[in-house]
Amino acid sequence: MQKKKNGYNRRDFLTTVGSIAAAGLLGKAELPLGAQKAPEAEKAAEPGKKPISRVLGKTGIRVPIVSMGVMNADNPALVKRSFEMGVRHFDTAWGYQKGRNEEMVGGVIKELKARDQFVIATKVPPGRPELMDQMGDKLVEEEFLSRFDQSLARLQTDHVEILYIHNISDPKMLTRAGIVSAVDKLKKTKKATHIGFSTHRNMAECIEAAVPMGRFDVILTSINYAMADDKPLLEAMKKAAAAGIGLVAMKTQCKQAWSKESGAAGPEYHEGAVWHAALLKWALRLDFVATAIPGYTTFQQLETDWLVALNLEYTPDEAKFLASPGVQLALGGVCRQCGGCAGSCPRGVDVPALVRAHMYAADYGNFPEMRRAMEEIPAGRGLTVCADCRQCAAACVRRVQVARRLAELKAIFA
Repeated sequence: MQKKKNGYNRRDFLTTVGSIAAAGLLGKAELPLGAQKAPEAEKAAEPGKKPISRVLGKTGIRVPIVSMGVMNADNPALVKRSFEMGVRHFDTAWGYQKGRNEEMVGGVIKELKARDQFVIATKVPPGRPELMDQMGDKLVEEEFLSRFDQSLARLQTDHVEILYIHNISDPKMLTRAGIVSAVDKLKKTKKATHIGFSTHRNMAECIEAAVPMGRFDVILTSINYAMADDKPLLEAMKKAAAAGIGLVAMKTQCKQAWSKESGAAGPEYHEGAVWHAALLKWALRLDFVATAIPGYTTFQQLETDWLVALNLEYTPDEAKFLASPGVQLALGGVCRQCGGCAGSCPRGVDVPALVRAHMYAADYGNFPEMRRAMEEIPAGRGLTVCADCRQCAAACVRRVQVARRLAELKAIFA
């Protein structure tokens, strides 16, 4: 196969996927948050003892600080082993693996016959705004409820503890009549015990808007050490926690190519278990975070992450990793989904959405999720617009290599 003008073909893309499958995220060690101490009552726990647990806001649900993000997992034995080790909160979604992810979780729960010990969270997408406008509130409500019923059937249960409105990036979506009516009905009928939303983009704005609404019990948000200087986000999270909203952290160990792209951080920073534990500990040492949902996919990763639930103190190697100048320099290459690149494409491509889709494919190896993310992009703003573009003008306000990532994303369709 010949190479495209952008310098990539399908083989290049797949090679890149393999070469950057393991990477981590950090933030600036000199910041107060980087030097924060573990809460006194949570400094250490001896192996074999109970994990550190926290209450999820006003829900009253107490869970270990390490939960499971099931999205990328496809092995029911891993879900079962997680439960056996002590994980109790499992996070999935209606769209993950076209429903197979929820089916897997439901199958494990049925096998273990321990439904009352599981805290299940699933997510239902509200739909694209332009389509919602065409459908009208009643149809939007009916579609949301229908999808949720599909989730319950797959999970083999009559309720979930947490239902998220999936992937909110615009606070206006939190007040859409059709969606509000749907979630209110589900909470009233107790099919969904608690209501929340997930957010990957414009997170601070969405969280800030949700606090005075009083409708949301839980919020699932991206937060990692690369965001240690994101004061608006951290302040919004603090306000939400103070208002009794339970905060669940995701993307705590986001696998991105930042360390290898920068050339500033050597292989010791994207290989092995040190960065997994260090980054997860950093997120969980934020005392306003109730639990995290690391997306481990192997038994080794499970063991590494679960040990964090027993002890939040940094090891010497973890502390060294957090303070590394190479890692600090490389941080600029971490995509925060801040939206700063949104207007950089002269053709109006939704650059943040495509960069996110690249993350699913190149960094997680999750091609179905990549396709789903791309399908959510409005017509005329997706990858097809990039097809004949010889030189990408899209640029990050920091140091994320946006053009490179879009070229790699195009390679799979070459």
